[in-house]
Amino acid sequence: MRIILSIFAIIIISCTQATINNNKDDFQPNNISKNYNAVEVGLDVLFQEKINIINRKKIGLVTNHSGVDKYGKPNYLKFIDQKNIDLKIIFSPEHGLFGEGAAGQKLEYSQIENMPKIVSLYGKNKKPNLKDLEEIDLIIYDVQDVGARFYTYITTLGYIMEAAAKTNTKVVILDRPNPINGNIIEGPLLNIQNQSFVGYYPIPIRYGLTIGELAKMIIGEKWINSSPDLIVIPTKNWNRKMWHDETGLNWIKPSPNIPDINTALIYPGMCLLEATNINEGRGTEKPFKRFGAPWINNRALATKLNEKSLPGVEFKAVTYIPTDIDGVAMNPKYKNQICNGVEIIVKDRNRYQSIKTGIAIISQIASDYPNLFEISEKRMKKLWGINDLSIFKNINNNAIDRSSIKDFLALSKKYYIYD
Repeated sequence: MRIILSIFAIIIISCTQATINNNKDDFQPNNISKNYNAVEVGLDVLFQEKINIINRKKIGLVTNHSGVDKYGKPNYLKFIDQKNIDLKIIFSPEHGLFGEGAAGQKLEYSQIENMPKIVSLYGKNKKPNLKDLEEIDLIIYDVQDVGARFYTYITTLGYIMEAAAKTNTKVVILDRPNPINGNIIEGPLLNIQNQSFVGYYPIPIRYGLTIGELAKMIIGEKWINSSPDLIVIPTKNWNRKMWHDETGLNWIKPSPNIPDINTALIYPGMCLLEATNINEGRGTEKPFKRFGAPWINNRALATKLNEKSLPGVEFKAVTYIPTDIDGVAMNPKYKNQICNGVEIIVKDRNRYQSIKTGIAIISQIASDYPNLFEISEKRMKKLWGINDLSIFKNINNNAIDRSSIKDFLALSKKYYIYD
């Protein structure tokens, strides 16, 4: 899909609330709480305390619409405003620089007035061109993650670091909080034979690290072919117990189908439905919070799921019709068909277990509808991370082997930046 200049001019204005020029007065900051203990992201710390890192440098920036400071100002506008640095190129991950692309949608960018060159890393090439990196002194990564292994932004991070190592380009990570906190780890570790764009590292599905901590671990454990010089600019005032709505930061949906923190929490388990013929809520206003198919008895399914007494969650029968939503959902499963489904209602997020819930849902549907339910084993192995998929077929045993999680926790603690 080729995005022309006029379309993006409109998108930029609506997304950033500022015109693209060098006049700081044109930017209108969002309202934020006057909480002086509020979290400051790495972008804030860079400009307040570490500006020498970027002074007189030619910079490449990996970012999207989530890369804003505590006032909501986009990072690229802050770099453009700096007279003594040269923002040469912007790389955008999946969903585009402005969060305008639905899952799987390929984007290309024309030149935008008063903006540097913009290159999508989710089009023909998912890795940066080495010639582009040879023109810069350092590359800055500033993207809000959700803390799930198959969220593709962290694979793009690895690709960037591998390319930067080849050109001796320093990488600077502007850290951001893990929105679903840094204390809970869930799911099996990816077996490297199942490595793909939706799973690039041998980590659990919910891995409990910030992007800066993960970058340090990627390099420290040699999970990529070659490693660059790395600088991580930590956040301030964040700790591992904090959820995003406790940080004092505004929520900006990191991708079109993660509109709020509850969806981010539910996502690590419910994304597994993408490997099945069950609609995972795409094409509705509640992606991942609901799931269904035309052939499901939703009341019976909700009752059975509630009888499991899964921690921190209740289930409610719903009926909905998935439709195309521009920039959010393209051709969702059972498009324009009535889906009999179930909605997930998180009652206690500190007890809620996303992966366990996802497994319970899939195994129950598989048991109730053996002739209608379908699972793509190839796709599920990429998402689940290991070849053994028996857990999705055993309705009476949804336990995950915790030994690998304990090993990962012990190993990952070496790379903690925050308590």
